[in-house]
Amino acid sequence: MIGRRWAGVILRELLRGATRFRQISDAIPDITDKLLSERLKRFESEGVVERVVLPTTPVTIEYRLTDKGRALEAAVRELSVWAETWLPVDGETDPVR
Repeated sequence: MIGRRWAGVILRELLRGATRFRQISDAIPDITDKLLSERLKRFESEGVVERVVLPTTPVTIEYRLTDKGRALEAAVRELSVWAETWLPVDGETDPVR
């Protein structure tokens, strides 16, 4: 589930506190709205994220991690540390080691 493209990054943003679609999208500039929407729907169907509709004008939709989603925090954190250590930064050919 978290191995799908952008899934780990989306979860990381939700763990940081982003709740609205635009907040998540703005934090991940290279993701398309369509792909973000698909991933959030998948997380919702897996019970990792809940979609909450707030009765405001206009309607506000928030995405919140469930207990199951919050349980992924340690795994997401470790994957982030690994990526920062081993994956190259944009424009670089080799990661800093």
